[in-house]
Amino acid sequence: MSGRAGEKCQRASRHISPSSRFSSSPRPPPPNPPHPTHTRPPKSQIYVPSHPLSKHWLAVARNKLSPPPVFRSALAELGRILLYEAVDGWLPTVEGRVETPTGVADCTFVDPGEPVVVVPILRAGLVLLESAATLLPASRTYHVGYARDEATLEASPYLNKLPPRLTPEDRILVVDVMLATGGTVVQVVEDLVSRGASDANIRVVAAVCAPPALQALGERFGKLRVYAGMIDAELDERGYIVPGLGDAGDRAFGTE
Repeated sequence: MSGRAGEKCQRASRHISPSSRFSSSPRPPPPNPPHPTHTRPPKSQIYVPSHPLSKHWLAVARNKLSPPPVFRSALAELGRILLYEAVDGWLPTVEGRVETPTGVADCTFVDPGEPVVVVPILRAGLVLLESAATLLPASRTYHVGYARDEATLEASPYLNKLPPRLTPEDRILVVDVMLATGGTVVQVVEDLVSRGASDANIRVVAAVCAPPALQALGERFGKLRVYAGMIDAELDERGYIVPGLGDAGDRAFGTE
């Protein structure tokens, strides 16, 4: 095959490859990785949209010079993109007809009778959801709040508004800005499953995540999917993602 023909084949294969839409989890580590944070997450499906706007708004959020209003706006825009990707091909639909100014059109609607269950993890999870009201035609929102002990890195609940019962058919979005150690998000998903939800219908949306959180989710919930703006390589000694975003709650609400 000539060099020119080979180049054409390569371009064509890149164009039609399903993987061109998403970046997957980090490359597998070399043998005997030096630290467990470099372990490849098992089982769970991890999606990182490659859209340039996703990268742009994540870059704005990462910038330590971004003031709280800019930081919040950037995360809201990023959250909108991630939510759009997370519900693609997942929402139940119904067929109908509408009258246009010039005729009648066959249409597809998101089924309002099956609202998505949205679970933001306070505080920062609220910021990613600021555009959700205009994106999701039908949803129910249940807040949960967790506080992390900075010494032990263990998370403890202080608010839980989840419904007493869920079903395996409920479509659930769990939203948090950062998935670092995974302690909080694992507790939330375990709570959802204990109330009747299925991990096959749970999707986690985060701005940035780290391998320990993905590892913890993958070991417990093999059918769960994670949609993230980026997977960063490691945690520091305080359990913060590096390079990460810093403390997303403090940056979003102007507190320390």
